[in-house]
Amino acid sequence: MSTPDLNLLVTLDVLLAEGSVARAAKRLRLSPSAMSRALARLRETTGDPLLVRAGRGLVPTPRALELRAQVSQLVQDAEAVLRPAEQPDLTQLRRTFTLRSSEGFVENFGAALIARMAGQAPGVRLRFLHKTDKDSTALRDGTVDLETGVVGKSASPELRTQGLFRDRLIGVVRRGHPLAQGEITPARFASGSHISVSRRGLERGPIDDALVPLERQIVTIVAGFSIALALARAADLIACVPERHTASLREGMHSFTLPFVVPPFTVAMLWHPRLDADPAQRWLRSCVREVCTQQG
Repeated sequence: MSTPDLNLLVTLDVLLAEGSVARAAKRLRLSPSAMSRALARLRETTGDPLLVRAGRGLVPTPRALELRAQVSQLVQDAEAVLRPAEQPDLTQLRRTFTLRSSEGFVENFGAALIARMAGQAPGVRLRFLHKTDKDSTALRDGTVDLETGVVGKSASPELRTQGLFRDRLIGVVRRGHPLAQGEITPARFASGSHISVSRRGLERGPIDDALVPLERQIVTIVAGFSIALALARAADLIACVPERHTASLREGMHSFTLPFVVPPFTVAMLWHPRLDADPAQRWLRSCVREVCTQQG
């Protein structure tokens, strides 16, 4: 059985609505002869004459009358499918978005993001997940809607990315720490007791690379910035953390610019291409982008 030409549905809908080959041809911007050929194909496909002559006009057959409402609805549905998605009514939107982020993002931007979204879409909820690795499987399978973090060389090339803000590493100590006073030189910095932050438990990182030929004394390695700051707040230890990502976590502590050059980095948001055009997802990304910009 051959596959029917679905374009004939539009032709049939117009013919049944107009009841005239000439008027249907004009409406579809076809020649009368082309419309006559289309009607012949429709008759052959449906096995019914559909429109028959009565005097100077055409009248529908019982089969045509039976099809008229059904065909009209099919065409309307098809047109709706092929139109760009409409902007959602945010006041009626009921949805839970899952955002996976690196440590510090929720603490610094979460409250403002929740407030902004709740003000526009009270039926929307945010689910925050902690980002423990750079695996993009959750974005591909739809478990996560949006992710934030530093885009590295290992990021999947299929993902969409957009920069949110620039950040840099700074040093942080408790208020009574010796480094809270006086000039901080590379040698003075290196001579202190340090906390290394590494999700993978690595002993060396960008701080150590920038310090060469000096070497810092690392007394402990932790997986996250909040743990590093909690330890530095309670003991004479030095933590190196992202400045913007940890702004709220560093309250009451002494922060300082590192006495050597460490390259800054860009924090971005990442999402899967299949969500690129979804209006609700675009609204979510605009909220994240604007909150990060306003708190810059």
